[in-house]
Amino acid sequence: MNRGLSKGKTYPSEATTRIDSKTGVTIRQVTGHPSIQHHPFYYLPAYDDAMQWLFFISHRTGEAQIFAEERESEKLIQLTDRRDLNEWSVHPAHDGAHIYFTAGARALRLSMETLKEEVMADFGDSPMREKGMVGAAMGTTTLSRDDKWWAVPVKIGEASQLKIIETGTGRVETILERDTIGHPQFHPDDSSLLRYAGPFYERMWVIQRDGSNNRLVYERDTSKKEWIVHETWMPGRRELLTTCWPHGVIGVHVDSGEVRRVASFNVWHPMVDRAGTRMVTDTRNPDIGLRIFDPRIEQGFCQELCYPEASNAGEHWNTDHCPYDDGPIQVYAPQHTHPHPNFSPDGSQVVFTTDRSGHAQVCEVVLEDA
Repeated sequence: MNRGLSKGKTYPSEATTRIDSKTGVTIRQVTGHPSIQHHPFYYLPAYDDAMQWLFFISHRTGEAQIFAEERESEKLIQLTDRRDLNEWSVHPAHDGAHIYFTAGARALRLSMETLKEEVMADFGDSPMREKGMVGAAMGTTTLSRDDKWWAVPVKIGEASQLKIIETGTGRVETILERDTIGHPQFHPDDSSLLRYAGPFYERMWVIQRDGSNNRLVYERDTSKKEWIVHETWMPGRRELLTTCWPHGVIGVHVDSGEVRRVASFNVWHPMVDRAGTRMVTDTRNPDIGLRIFDPRIEQGFCQELCYPEASNAGEHWNTDHCPYDDGPIQVYAPQHTHPHPNFSPDGSQVVFTTDRSGHAQVCEVVLEDA
């Protein structure tokens, strides 16, 4: 294949609808090609704020490429044509002007107006990700809500570094170096504050954008082999919401250390809407579909949304404690087999991925009470 010839190619709408047999809601399947499609990771936006675009990854060309659905026309547009895309690094700009991603050892952004790619940073021979298919190995990045700052983890030899790129000037600063840095996320209300994942036994860390005040905010109960995983910020609060698998969700205040119980069922990948009033999650062991609940108060109740019927690969989730405490394990968990639900910016719908057909496809469901 000649590089660049498919960049900008448009495809007709692939959208279809089906009725969920258990809840009766209408599910809109955005993609239909018999290959892997998925939206960005569960806490990263799949849309620009104006919801002109829905961004996703497609393997239909034989390699992972960034695509977008123009929501008004439903036509699909191929945005990249590369061999080296780090497919879980993708982060759309909130203003819709760019989409940020890493490829090979470079950090780039693509103009949605011209489709021109701009190299924001080149890290030479450094791999962007750790080995594997989960956690820091996914290479997720984070863009501040005001689109001014982009945080990118980079693997440098045996160490990991967290780079902050000022998007207006291209200035790059290393604010942290340590053993592992995974899944960074800017606070939605404070672009000077980030959280990131350390090793499994000391998972939840926060740091200021200038590199100061790097600290662990929650010490897990080692006697219970707590598995703290899949964190996200609670809008309007200096609080992290995180799964304690498979026992539910807790909230941890990053300044006081106060811990509260949020939910007590098998919450897997939880994400909260921008208002901080609803949380959506997929489930596993058992799979009881996508569920929605209020994260502001302890929940014994959760509302059914729909059933993705995804394959949910990853046998290491079949546990009541952290499996890494039992010794090294081989993890096989292709991420496109997980629903990873997330809200649209306006809170009117939920986007998720399902491989129920044998190929992972991107879907949406409209929320009746939105």
